[in-house]
Amino acid sequence: MTATMRPTPSACPACSAAPAAEALAARELPNAQIALSLPTIHCSACISKIERALNDHPQVNSARVNLTLKRASIDAAPEVTAEEMRALVEGLGYEAHELDAGTLNATATDKAGRDLLMRLAVAGFASMNVMLLSVSVWSGAEDATRDMFHWISAAITLPAIAFSGVPFFRNAWAALRNGRLNMDVPIVLAIVLAIVTSLWETMLSGAHAYFDAALALTFFLLAGRYLDHRTRAIARSAAEELTALEVPRATRVRDGVEEVVNVADLAVGDLILVRPGGRMPVDGEIVQGTSEIDRSLLTGETLPVFAGEGQAVSAGEVNLTGPLIIRASAVGAETSLHRMADLVAIAESGRSRYTSLADKAAKLYAPGVHILSGLSFIGWYLYTWDMRTALNIAAAVLIITCPCALGLAVPAVTTAASGRLFRRGMLIKHETALERLAQVDTVVFDKTGTLTTGTPHLTNLDALPRDAVETALALAQGSSHPLAQATTKAARAAGYAAAEVADVTEVPGYGTKGLIAGEEVRLGRASWTGAEGLAQTATYLKIGDAAPLALTFTDALRPGAEEAMQALVKGGKRVILMSGDTTPAVEALAQRLGIPQWMAEALPADKAARVEALRAEGAHVLMVGDGLNDTAALAAAHVSISPATALDAARVASDIVLLGNDLSPIGAACETAKSATRRIRENFRIATVYNIIAVPLAVAGLATPLIAALAMSLSSITVSLNALRLR
Repeated sequence: MTATMRPTPSACPACSAAPAAEALAARELPNAQIALSLPTIHCSACISKIERALNDHPQVNSARVNLTLKRASIDAAPEVTAEEMRALVEGLGYEAHELDAGTLNATATDKAGRDLLMRLAVAGFASMNVMLLSVSVWSGAEDATRDMFHWISAAITLPAIAFSGVPFFRNAWAALRNGRLNMDVPIVLAIVLAIVTSLWETMLSGAHAYFDAALALTFFLLAGRYLDHRTRAIARSAAEELTALEVPRATRVRDGVEEVVNVADLAVGDLILVRPGGRMPVDGEIVQGTSEIDRSLLTGETLPVFAGEGQAVSAGEVNLTGPLIIRASAVGAETSLHRMADLVAIAESGRSRYTSLADKAAKLYAPGVHILSGLSFIGWYLYTWDMRTALNIAAAVLIITCPCALGLAVPAVTTAASGRLFRRGMLIKHETALERLAQVDTVVFDKTGTLTTGTPHLTNLDALPRDAVETALALAQGSSHPLAQATTKAARAAGYAAAEVADVTEVPGYGTKGLIAGEEVRLGRASWTGAEGLAQTATYLKIGDAAPLALTFTDALRPGAEEAMQALVKGGKRVILMSGDTTPAVEALAQRLGIPQWMAEALPADKAARVEALRAEGAHVLMVGDGLNDTAALAAAHVSISPATALDAARVASDIVLLGNDLSPIGAACETAKSATRRIRENFRIATVYNIIAVPLAVAGLATPLIAALAMSLSSITVSLNALRLR
């Protein structure tokens, strides 16, 4: 029995090819790479919850959350949007902001750390092998056998030094090219002289070669350089982080038609739709709609502000309750957010001019070593007319003068101090942060999110009638307003159930209303409910014709805030409170904590200018802040601290990150910094005393380069042990 071939309908080639072409095009579309900033995550449970929810999304291929960076990286299908992922995370109860993945990936890898570690490994491996060969020579190998071991050592040492010593060669050359000296110049001279002397001795069948000394010197110095690198978190420029936070896309409205475009394509005069929950992409003026705007990230204001037609808005502000159409008045580099990034970049460049203790020591040390080594070479050559002897002694002087101990003096201490502070909940990011922290005499605190939690708490729940609380809960539970969310949280925690309220409607910019038994109830602004506004933070409940009831709130203090104030004042520090919040709120907190100086309603530029003014008066300012409005001031300060809950940009602009919620370690950190600076100075004194004893022996020709290398190693160990006393 034969099968019958069924005829297929004919079609044009283009129609037949279209499905295949569409499939091919779909396969070639790149996956969406989405980055979200998650400033409110704080533990492994947060990571697990968010990762599980993201990975359960059918179109997400993989999602990873980094607690240190407070960031989620998502690989998803091409049609998945960042807004969709942000909404998913916020649905879990976490704050989320879209970041520009391209900007972040440009500087995300720690190339410098990997490079140093690789060079350190090569120097260590080569040093061990050359030491083994040296043991054979020390054990009595002579003549041809000894020469063979020396040549093998040379074959290992030369390429190893050429690779591992690149950081020192590069820095020394850069210094010499600019007509100055740094610590790397004598280091390079010592390494080169040790190799040249060893090659000379080997070619002349000499009894001693010092390849092991050159490698040991390189290894110890690379270890110090790598320790120095690891004492701080690898962070990008705060200006880049601010740029990454800018909204990458916006909804433009033309002739009543909405279109999603890149922010770079917007122009002044364009009409832009910003939906509830969206961030303003440009500076502009509201032309349609009413809502409330969260300005806390930019100004530090605790409460959202009313937004209506004709009101100006700034890039970075968040629209909370109603859709708004704004007319762009500043785009791109002209927006307030971009100008803030410029402020940060300027402040960062100013702070980078700080001269570390190690650099100060190098200015005195390097010229002295060169002069001494040069004089030793000239003196011994004129005395013996023997180039070989003079070169050996000059090399011994350079090696024994302890570049290694000075090179380790700072990183050994900062590593020990960083470990101590880390156990107390503080992460040191910058290599000179401890030195600068030890000099602090003035401490400036931000308010919202720093001294306080930034979250309102209902204070008069017990004083309200039960039916009023149940009605307020029914109206508040569907709103995203911070006061409504605080009301919902407090009422549910106290065991209240929501009343039966019909036709619940949120009126953007005003509050929420509904009906109970045909009677209107409202929860919202004082003017909307007919209430007399209180001086403190409050929302108002009006039931029918009854007098409105006030639900009052306070911003809770962070744990350890009072202890931190006491410790700083006891340590002789001047404390200043500086906030973008309203005058009554700032004044109340200042009185509560006993802070005599305070500044309210401060814009980001005002904060940075105030910090600069304090520094111009000679003060060494420690700035503690957490928001976008603090980034310029954080960068402008002599040294800065931000909580781990701070926005990425603030954490990157700061020198130290407070890992927990407790502020009390700040006072102890200042004392630890002073102790660390004392240890650094002690290490310099140890190196100086060692040089006073050892250098004359080398100049007198009583120390070979090998003995000099051993003495140098002993001094390095002594410096490291002194640093460990901080633990």
